[in-house]
Amino acid sequence: MFSNLEINRTLVKNEPMRVFKKAVSEEAVLAEWAEIQAARRDPVHFRPLYDRYFEAIFRFVFRRTADEELSADLCAQVFLKALQKLDSYQFKGVPFSSWLFRIASNEIAQHYRQSRKNRVVSADDTDLSDMMDEMEEGDQEMHLENLAKVLDTLNDKDLQLIELRFFEQRPFKEIAEILDITESNAKVKTYRILERLKTKLINLA
Repeated sequence: MFSNLEINRTLVKNEPMRVFKKAVSEEAVLAEWAEIQAARRDPVHFRPLYDRYFEAIFRFVFRRTADEELSADLCAQVFLKALQKLDSYQFKGVPFSSWLFRIASNEIAQHYRQSRKNRVVSADDTDLSDMMDEMEEGDQEMHLENLAKVLDTLNDKDLQLIELRFFEQRPFKEIAEILDITESNAKVKTYRILERLKTKLINLA
């Protein structure tokens, strides 16, 4: 559990309204796989992958730390480890970013285990409203005040799933790859978590 979990709504308050990200085309994924193979032969070819995903990975880390300097350090570690372990990467028909997000998640988790600081969860009002819509909770204003309390009851893996789906807007196929589970399992777990959260919100009302 994350004691005194912080819902940082100000961190992302100026982000535009977003929709769930669509799966990347098969053609684009295959083209990227060719880039990865080239980078395996010569690390200089890793640069296009780095340039493509650095901002996304940085934002992913920053939303979980609210610390720019720390995020830059963790982000650097993510790409260093990705380059060092590129030969072990297994192509599964999803964007390379999914593997990077998995590495980033591990780096974030390791940081909080070592530092013992409170975990940060950053979400804008649209993110939170999306969750409420999925839970079919009409009185959102009342329940938003209790959302931090109920999210604080989730274990690390369940919270990560909620973040990826509703705060990062990732498709289930990519979530499955990031968390190393099946796509159907990702869907089932998400909706079971939402049901638990809904029950807890109602009990706190």
